[in-house]
Amino acid sequence: MSYPSLPTTESAVAAIRAVAAEYRLAVSVTDDIGADQTSRRSSAPLFTVADPDGSLPHEAFVELGGSPAVTVRLFPDDDATITVDGVEFHDVPRSAVPAFLTSVYSGLAFVQGRFFPPGYRLHVPLPGDETYKERILGVSLTPWLSGRVR
Repeated sequence: MSYPSLPTTESAVAAIRAVAAEYRLAVSVTDDIGADQTSRRSSAPLFTVADPDGSLPHEAFVELGGSPAVTVRLFPDDDATITVDGVEFHDVPRSAVPAFLTSVYSGLAFVQGRFFPPGYRLHVPLPGDETYKERILGVSLTPWLSGRVR
């Protein structure tokens, strides 16, 4: 499905703040700006702010309060890593982040258990028949995850 375009990290942070306001959640944002500060630019020389093409990379780490514990790491490369109660979803497109968070907080996300191979998966359905699934590592589930087992 096509989501509204979020061309910059700052526009994605604004969209996350809007979702947090809708569900009355506290938001904490940490910004890393510059090629020598962002996590994926570890090979940049010290005190180098801009990329070779002249752009200024901007990365943000967003923590949302409430249950479940959710963090979002927005990268300058138009993707994000979202962690929901310890379960990491890598390479989520930046434009899909608000829909992902809405799905989690509106109660659409669920946990599915399997007998063989034994384990659990967290499913986060998005509009347009798109679902993100990640395996839950560990022996026990958090209270929020165990409340969503199907």
